[in-house]
Amino acid sequence: MPIPEEVTGEEIDKDVRQELQSLPKTLADDVAKNLVMVARLLDEEPEKAYDYSRVALRLASRVAAVREAAGFAAYANQKYSEALAEFRAARRMTGNVDLWPVMADCERGLGRPEKALDMAGAPEVHKLDKAGQVEMRLVAAGARRDMDQLDAAIVTLQSPELASNSLQPWTARLRYAYADALLAAGRADEAREWFAKAVEADRDGSTDASDRLAELDGVAFLDALDESADDAEREDEDESRAGQVHDSRDGDSSHETEGDESDGGEGETEDGHDAPVDEDGFEDGFEN
Repeated sequence: MPIPEEVTGEEIDKDVRQELQSLPKTLADDVAKNLVMVARLLDEEPEKAYDYSRVALRLASRVAAVREAAGFAAYANQKYSEALAEFRAARRMTGNVDLWPVMADCERGLGRPEKALDMAGAPEVHKLDKAGQVEMRLVAAGARRDMDQLDAAIVTLQSPELASNSLQPWTARLRYAYADALLAAGRADEAREWFAKAVEADRDGSTDASDRLAELDGVAFLDALDESADDAEREDEDESRAGQVHDSRDGDSSHETEGDESDGGEGETEDGHDAPVDEDGFEDGFEN
């Protein structure tokens, strides 16, 4: 896989760079560059990110950071079985529980929401930091919805983090998930309130809460294609009107000619030309 010249490998996190020190320097640099490409492309071009992750994995499969990056690249491409295997490998190498929520979400992706709920109730959850616990709550609520347990999903998301007025990195996603669950349960008024709260917290546009709110308010947005179609339709109408005017003028000239002939004239208009036509231009506990 080609690596842009400006990518040096120094862009990676210091902790990852430290992990790579166990490798020969040239190999470590190559792996680092591929990991940089994975990080750069993961959101916008996940397929390419996946390809770079496979290169890094081939070069350094015994480095936990590489296994983790490969897991996230597979996850972004909905390769949940592969992602889960990589996350498990990374966890075995580090003993870290940070990947527990995304591992549970892989279980959901594999059609095993019950397994995800089991993981949500496991002791590992208590070892997660606050962000990790919120993420676990989101996964558990998603698993409830997978099982058509909408009320349970709503209760799962009810928590001090949801009720807090403090804005945290997870606030927008938590409020959005709650609003979406309320809407799915037919509680549209409450859903609108929480979509509005999600908009307030979503400073970086990580959700489409503003669009969902506008949809509930009955506001329609026209995209560029719609506008182009409207412009084309207007042009067609203008051309049609212009044609009708032209035909009408031709008809008038015809009548004038007939009148002239009956009067003994030459049968032509005064100047011999048609006139021009203008055109219009997660309540605590996941086991509820």
